[in-house]
Amino acid sequence: MTTLITGGAGYVGSHTVVALQAARRNVVVLDDFSNARRDVIDELRSLTAPDLIVVEGDAADRPTVEHLCDEHDIDSIVHFAACKSVPESIADPLRYYRNNVASTLSLAEVAVERGIERFVFSSSAVVYGRPEALPLTEETPAAPLSPYGETKLMCERILADAAAASDMSVVILRYFNPVGAHPSGRIGERPLADAQNLVPAVMRVAEGAVERLGVFGDDYDTSDGTAIRDFVHVADLAEGHVAAIDIDLGEHTGRIFNLGTGVGTTVFELIDAAVTATGRPIPYEIVGRRPGDIAVSWADCSRAHAELGWRAGRDLAQMLTDHWNFAQRWRHLGA
Repeated sequence: MTTLITGGAGYVGSHTVVALQAARRNVVVLDDFSNARRDVIDELRSLTAPDLIVVEGDAADRPTVEHLCDEHDIDSIVHFAACKSVPESIADPLRYYRNNVASTLSLAEVAVERGIERFVFSSSAVVYGRPEALPLTEETPAAPLSPYGETKLMCERILADAAAASDMSVVILRYFNPVGAHPSGRIGERPLADAQNLVPAVMRVAEGAVERLGVFGDDYDTSDGTAIRDFVHVADLAEGHVAAIDIDLGEHTGRIFNLGTGVGTTVFELIDAAVTATGRPIPYEIVGRRPGDIAVSWADCSRAHAELGWRAGRDLAQMLTDHWNFAQRWRHLGA
């Protein structure tokens, strides 16, 4: 049987392709390359199999998805394909609603019609918004602060309703802040545009490509005034998706799991750790907060450990070392 991975050329998607192949699952990748580099496919094939099936197409295009499901005997779907920037979603909300919700709805319709047994959805901790209590559990009320977060929550509800009315089971993975890269340095996070996530931006400064890092606010109610996040290695996240495909949900038609480390790290703490990992200075300047940002977020992952048998195993030093090795490899290749 075979897993269809939408957005499989993207950051978390590509690592999940490798993890699923390592678990001896056949994989078909569907990606429109709107937010991924085409040379990732060569790297994926070098890490998995030279005949890895990759199809260029839109996850919202039903005929394409139907054809792939029929041709490759798809029994599970892992859905990554989505626009994913909080500030961008505030500036262009309709694009986010159309792309993120339409693709999920189309995939869910095909999955139900084709009798596909398992649907794993890549969600995000942004659905929690600005919580009143920490750590965040799966029972924390969802209250997104951006159109991006709203689309993720809408998609969760679409899939939960679809599962309740069919034989399809759904696993929703709300993960926190993915960083790191494959230990080979072949795949990792290479944004097509200017880096918006913290760690790629830090690495650009360490490389000397950017003069200084912009720190978005130092007036939060935290130990050093900077925001706190739960950073998790992308390889750990990928392993969580493998566990999500294999889990027996019992009587449940769907389940939600947080994927993080359960440890909060401030921006300044991450910068200090990155200086150690890279051996380079990382100058920074304080700039204004971004719309949609919150002060503090970290996960309670006890449900994932108890039911998925999953726990993040790589610490912040490993995340940053792997991310730096990846960044150095591609800098030397001039890419």
